[in-house]
Amino acid sequence: MKTGAEDLRRRLEEVHSTIRDAMERGGRRHEIRIVGVTKYLEAGQMLELRQGGLEIFAENRMQAALPKLDFFGQQPAECRPLEWHFIGPIQRNKVRRLVGAFSLLHAIDSLPLAQEVDRRARAAGLVQRILLQVNISGEENKQGFAAEDLKELWPELRSLPGLAIEGLMGMAAAGPAEEARPAFRRLHELRESLADERHPLPELSMGMSGDFEVAVEEGATLLRIGRLLYA
Repeated sequence: MKTGAEDLRRRLEEVHSTIRDAMERGGRRHEIRIVGVTKYLEAGQMLELRQGGLEIFAENRMQAALPKLDFFGQQPAECRPLEWHFIGPIQRNKVRRLVGAFSLLHAIDSLPLAQEVDRRARAAGLVQRILLQVNISGEENKQGFAAEDLKELWPELRSLPGLAIEGLMGMAAAGPAEEARPAFRRLHELRESLADERHPLPELSMGMSGDFEVAVEEGATLLRIGRLLYA
């Protein structure tokens, strides 16, 4: 990583400025948070990012993430991230180690996985915050619920007491940013169709370094950004 704390502050402000412009274009007024994807970084490098203003760290491999959690657990409170998110695919036999260790799990992609997270959370005496992953691109190699399947399973999913379902997550197909717009719009519309007063589903995790402006215009609340901050 080439980025120092001062350079990161500059990069963060540039991204925030771009977000503000995209919100204006899209007519958005809600809060948007940057989720810093730190999978390629060592714990010491991440500490520099935290000192530069990055507040949320995201990991996608459990084996790499757990030592980093331990490292930051030994740091003063002001040096720790405000939240840890897990954004990678989750194997059911690894759920026990993730539940409670991460503030938010982005990639709950099936009913059996949701049920396992619910079971482990209740056994630990907590409620785990999660997002439901939707296959918005329709690609066979992408994980996630199909939209129609999620609608059918929604009553069962929202009845699981160990889960706080905060919204949806999706990834567009690789390609030019503008081509991601229909997929992001579908995810936003799906969220609106499922949400109600009891389950408002405030979060939409969509958009990465290459397409986050379009995601903001279409209603994203969580942007998973890595290389723009520290490549």
